[in-house]
Amino acid sequence: MFVGCVFEKKGESNLRFFQKYLRYIGTFNDYSYLLVMLIKKDIKIKYKGSYLGILWSLMNPMFYMLILTLVFSTIFKPSINNFPVYLICGLLLFNFFSSSTNASMRSIVGAAQLIKKIYVPKYIFPMAKVISDFIFFLISLVVLVGLMLITESTITWNVLFAPLYLLLLLIFCIGIGLIVSTIVVFFRDFEHLYSLVVMAMMYSSAIFYPVDIVPERFSFILRFNPMFHFIDGFRTVVYFGEFVSPNNLLTCILISIVSLISGILIFEKNQNKFIFYM
Repeated sequence: MFVGCVFEKKGESNLRFFQKYLRYIGTFNDYSYLLVMLIKKDIKIKYKGSYLGILWSLMNPMFYMLILTLVFSTIFKPSINNFPVYLICGLLLFNFFSSSTNASMRSIVGAAQLIKKIYVPKYIFPMAKVISDFIFFLISLVVLVGLMLITESTITWNVLFAPLYLLLLLIFCIGIGLIVSTIVVFFRDFEHLYSLVVMAMMYSSAIFYPVDIVPERFSFILRFNPMFHFIDGFRTVVYFGEFVSPNNLLTCILISIVSLISGILIFEKNQNKFIFYM
């Protein structure tokens, strides 16, 4: 009797859970036009007043690549072939992570006036920031393609796995965007702390140095850095031209799912309190 009641309550709880998130999906469909509008707005104003406009999406990673190549290529030349391509593979992915999560972090606070006046699903704002940055990121991949052609890099069929890593990275960034946009509403100083976190992640992502120079006793730092796994997987199929590593791909899938679910739960639990802190 008791066991039956327990299973009945558990079944009712699961039913309410699925009903709740089905409503979220319906709400997303109802407000998808707003998401598209916000993405278009971000794209239009990102380089508003700039003579070069969207070309900065190409020139910015090129400048970084040239500077870092001049600084580090002589140091790591014996251990890294075609250093510019190795570098740009990691640099582009990390720049997207940094830019999109920083933009989404300020999205709720920046939309405070609109949120106070009318009802809109609040998760739309950080999601729009990440997706608009993802569009600029895809444009910047032209630099990688051009560099691989110029340096006559070997391009194999394994490069077809690259979009999968980019999709997983997008999901990961949306999850992180939801988390940081929630935290900064309650703790504005977190914005400064997050810049230190991003810097630490950048130096522990093996962007401009080979993985094998990291001593074994410190290799756990790389493994605990989620961006390292995305960069390593992307390099495997693009830079090395090898078949995707099942362990790496599974790790990236798990990181993305955990990030997204955590972001949704944290954001949903706190979103009704936002208005009292803006």
